[in-house]
Amino acid sequence: MSTMTYQGYAARIEYSDEDVCFVGHIAGIKDVIGFHAESVKELRMAFEEAVDDYLATCEKVGRSSQKPYSQS
Repeated sequence: MSTMTYQGYAARIEYSDEDVCFVGHIAGIKDVIGFHAESVKELRMAFEEAVDDYLATCEKVGRSSQKPYSQS
């Protein structure tokens, strides 16, 4: 399993042979945020979009976003 990071958030990345794509989930928070793509470049963009959407949605509904996963 691999990870990527953006704005302090980390994502778990796996490859789904069944779906023939990469699947990611933001790690270290209780909210469930997933994304997928067919290439690494698209996966990076999908991850960044997922984080940006999560932060924007939390702001829009007046709820604090959960703190990012900490890599100590």
